[in-house]
Amino acid sequence: MTRARQEQISPADTPYYHVISRCVRRAFLCGEDQFSGQSFEHRRQWVLERLSLLDQMFAIDICAYAIMSNHYHLVLYINQAQSWSDDEVIKRWQTLFVGPMLIQRYQQGKKQSQAELNKVAEIIAEWRERLMDISWFMRCLNEHIARKANQEDNCTGRFWEGRFKSQALLDEQGLLTCMAYVDLNPVRAVMADSPENSDFTSIQQRIREFAEVHPTKNQDSQCEQAQTSPQESTSELKLPKLKPLSARYDDGDKAIMFDYADYLGLGAVVGRINAVIFRGLCRLFCRVWASALITGLRRCNLRDYHKVAPWVVLIN
Repeated sequence: MTRARQEQISPADTPYYHVISRCVRRAFLCGEDQFSGQSFEHRRQWVLERLSLLDQMFAIDICAYAIMSNHYHLVLYINQAQSWSDDEVIKRWQTLFVGPMLIQRYQQGKKQSQAELNKVAEIIAEWRERLMDISWFMRCLNEHIARKANQEDNCTGRFWEGRFKSQALLDEQGLLTCMAYVDLNPVRAVMADSPENSDFTSIQQRIREFAEVHPTKNQDSQCEQAQTSPQESTSELKLPKLKPLSARYDDGDKAIMFDYADYLGLGAVVGRINAVIFRGLCRLFCRVWASALITGLRRCNLRDYHKVAPWVVLIN
């Protein structure tokens, strides 16, 4: 039985959440359509640009992301420690939305009655709550992408199969596991051979930022590949600001309590292990499939079963 969204998201229990949105019918509406051959890869950049804008507006930090061809993953942190003034709340909300005339008069400093001031305070309190709400964050993200994609395709209807799925991350182990799962999605899906080559992921962004801030003469291979990839510098791209990683106890409220280099090293090692294991399983499956196919052809007394044999040689 489905549960109400307000029951699934409880900042009092945990501020970390893993959210997922999928394209309708899981179609590759953000990748390359294998039937028509048309590429929609540019829409993945749309998602990053929108995340960059929403990150500046909402009191929600982005810990990890992976923009795939037919869905995306986000690991979000609800920052309830924000002490914004009323003017700051209005400024952030009006980044995307137009305020009512009552708020505009309040900003212009015009004289207002006590009832009007009470209503202004009520509106600002509602906006403040929405700016810490994952549902509003996802609404501003998905609706924008859907409208833009439908306009490009000259069509109407759903772009996402539903609102979004969310999962609470209750402890540090769950957070680390989920972040690694999200960052290594392209490697697991055989869209990339290593984390540093995984486009539209937070781990690639972290590797590039780390390489730019800590240049060394003997950089490891992942930093060198990150710097020579098609996307040259993180400063030239519209990327969301990621919640920093730090093992210092004093940074506990501002950062994720993991060492930066350790997390990148973990992602690199696990990513390569996943790639090797997946390729090994694919090769094993292909061998079994080819063997079964040859056996079946022989049982049917077909003379051209030997034509399948070269595939076995290629697989080996």
